[in-house]
Amino acid sequence: MGGLTRALLRGVLGFTQGPSCRRLMAAAQAPEQTQAALLRALLARNKDTQFGKTHGFAGLAGAEDYRRAVPAQTYEDLWPLVRRQELTGERCLTEERPVYYNRTSGTVGAPKNIPVTASGLRQMKTEQRLSAYVWARDSHFLDGKVFAVTGPALEGRMEGGTEFGSVSGLIYRNQSGLVRSRQALPPALSDIEDYEARYLAMVIFGLAEEGVTGLAAANPSTFLRLLTALHRHADAVFDAVATGRLPDLPPPARGRLRPRPARARELAQRLEAAGELTYADIWPRLQGVLTWTGGSCGVALAALSRLLPAGVAIIEWGYSASEFRGSLNIDAKRNVCLPTLLTTYFEFVEREAQEEGRGDRRDFLGLHELEQGREYYVFITTGEGLYRYDMNDIVRVKGRVGQTPAIEFARKGKGVANITGEKLTETQVLQAVSKTLARRGVAARFFVMLAYEETPGYKLFVELENAGSAPGGDPGRTGGTADAMAGEIDSLLSEANVEYQAKRKSGRLAPLETRLLPGGAGDRYREACVGAGQRDAQFKHLHLQYARECAVDFEAAAGGA
Repeated sequence: MGGLTRALLRGVLGFTQGPSCRRLMAAAQAPEQTQAALLRALLARNKDTQFGKTHGFAGLAGAEDYRRAVPAQTYEDLWPLVRRQELTGERCLTEERPVYYNRTSGTVGAPKNIPVTASGLRQMKTEQRLSAYVWARDSHFLDGKVFAVTGPALEGRMEGGTEFGSVSGLIYRNQSGLVRSRQALPPALSDIEDYEARYLAMVIFGLAEEGVTGLAAANPSTFLRLLTALHRHADAVFDAVATGRLPDLPPPARGRLRPRPARARELAQRLEAAGELTYADIWPRLQGVLTWTGGSCGVALAALSRLLPAGVAIIEWGYSASEFRGSLNIDAKRNVCLPTLLTTYFEFVEREAQEEGRGDRRDFLGLHELEQGREYYVFITTGEGLYRYDMNDIVRVKGRVGQTPAIEFARKGKGVANITGEKLTETQVLQAVSKTLARRGVAARFFVMLAYEETPGYKLFVELENAGSAPGGDPGRTGGTADAMAGEIDSLLSEANVEYQAKRKSGRLAPLETRLLPGGAGDRYREACVGAGQRDAQFKHLHLQYARECAVDFEAAAGGA
């Protein structure tokens, strides 16, 4: 991308988004007052809706009144009003009628359709432009083309006729001409329903672009999956890049592709010489990767980092979900994420209180009351009709911006297993497994620990990098046996969790077992989850689950026993 275009983009973003950034930073100096004003505005705007009348919005004076009048809500609580609002046009949840529904599967459960009003959609676009301003200001991420993976903009229609899909795909599809010129992928590729065909199309169009400086996807595992698709279909990919003729792909993938024979030949030769291609081979001028870095994404990100050119910036996307944008990265050099306190009303409950089953009105805290290093469950109120909505997410306070706590996503609230009272957390599992693998000088592409209630005990299933296709993997490559790995991890879990230690010592929990998985097991797990309804572009897998809830039979994948 030419220097003039880069300068133009930065200039436009600075002129249009600089003031918005300064307003957000000013609000961070007074979070209590900012949040109080926002709550008043949200209640006043929707006081005449069915939900507003039922809960007396017109007479609520502040946070305490709001908590007394409105119980914490789940999607299941709100769904009847979401559906009625869509079918009848009545003002059930919001004064403004939804124009779109952002579909999400969550981490578990049936798909949810989250209402999006026209005002809400404009706000999402504003937040996207503000983020782009920060990326351009603090990195070289936008200097060339950006390879961005989003969900499909249109997946179907609600019973009342309103479209639903991925709002990230909708925004991507409707970018300005200037921004669209920086996109490496045609937006229509996200609409390909077939999982394998979509990845093949993205790989072809992506490899045809030499000047990619930015990668963007919600989960870093997406980029590992793209390399799998490249290596699986290498001949078809190189032929398409060389000739400009696409293989037999679904209609959304059909588009113009300029022949690049020299590039195809160069990449094919590198693959033949090394046996695999990395992102350093494909895009040596890559400057930044925009993705989630917290929670369970750390494992995939560690594997991805070894495949990038030296010095590539890892830019945290921020805390976000299909329900709302929870934080904005306002310092891409240090990855400092400020809550969206101007548009989302936040409430929190300390993790211990929520998990002990308390979480009553007296335990709810405002944004200004959070403490450094503590973990909290998140409840939100938005302009889209989510009132005191339980996200079942845990965030951690990491520093401050002005007087406002900066937050990072820690894990899903469901990432806790409790067979005998041990309350093992996903964080404890992530730390123990990562430390053991690091000690042994090996890396994992994928792992999951399953809780077996009937045993009772836990089993860890691990796919090592470069694992062979045979079940059971190669235990010798771990620097010891799978059983020895299990012993180390078991000890670390006991050190981190006194209840786990007590149950292990008493024999109430069986010793941890480890199984090595063949290559591609993690990809097959992802495919199974997507096939069962999880969103591909926002795929999140739990590293700690109950075996009865897992989408894949990992015992069979590991060869039984």
